[in-house]
Amino acid sequence: MLRRADRCVVCAVELAVGTRARWDGNARTVTCLDCVGTVPDTSASAAPSRPDPGSPGASAGREYERRRRKREQRIRVAHPRLGGLLVAVQQEPQHEVAFRRGQRGEEAVAALLQRRTADSDVVLLHDRRMPGGRGNIDHLAISPTGVYLIDAKDYEGTVSIRTPLFGKEKLVIDGRDKTDLIDGLDRQVAAVREALASTAEPPPIHGVLCFTRADLPLLGRTRMRSHLLLYRRALAKRLTARGRLSPAAIDQTAHVLAAAFPSA
Repeated sequence: MLRRADRCVVCAVELAVGTRARWDGNARTVTCLDCVGTVPDTSASAAPSRPDPGSPGASAGREYERRRRKREQRIRVAHPRLGGLLVAVQQEPQHEVAFRRGQRGEEAVAALLQRRTADSDVVLLHDRRMPGGRGNIDHLAISPTGVYLIDAKDYEGTVSIRTPLFGKEKLVIDGRDKTDLIDGLDRQVAAVREALASTAEPPPIHGVLCFTRADLPLLGRTRMRSHLLLYRRALAKRLTARGRLSPAAIDQTAHVLAAAFPSA
């Protein structure tokens, strides 16, 4: 029974004094009886399991296939005799290409991070659904140095942060204003911070734009609104660096985030 009021680390329900619940002495967290079994026992006698990591790029791939099938169906209905030929010779429209590239970018980032962190305590979660249908988080990485929200970008061109004399700074990629990517990271970081607010010691939370092909500045800024602009290998080094989160805390945090942000 609880000697003081607390909150369930999984479902965030308030637990009054005297409530029967499970106390994790390593992570210093409480789990209500309804949620026992959804998180691992991190005591020395138990071997903690990891949550389902999800499939990188899965939702982007599904959206690509949905749009491609819908376009091909329209063509075949409009042109019963020549539909197959038109489908074969027609180039894919940009909105389809964007989802295909998004899928490939997420898969590329996941593949390298999985390879570089395989022998570490890092937990990777892929393609996680935001609350309220507000989009997806490409990757969540829980490491000794904190939680990383990773937006994978398979862009080409030069990346720069421009600060005009008047107005707000802008993220520019290949000559185009892509500041909305930073706005998206702001929303995702806020959602993760809210999900971890009830934990005993919330870990540091970092937003990352991870580029697979774009050219980051060699000497210029690689941080905007506290979010990082990194290549995959540089990100992997941060994930495997020494930090204050113990293996038990990493595992517990991963289960909380997997419950709050299920696979998309």
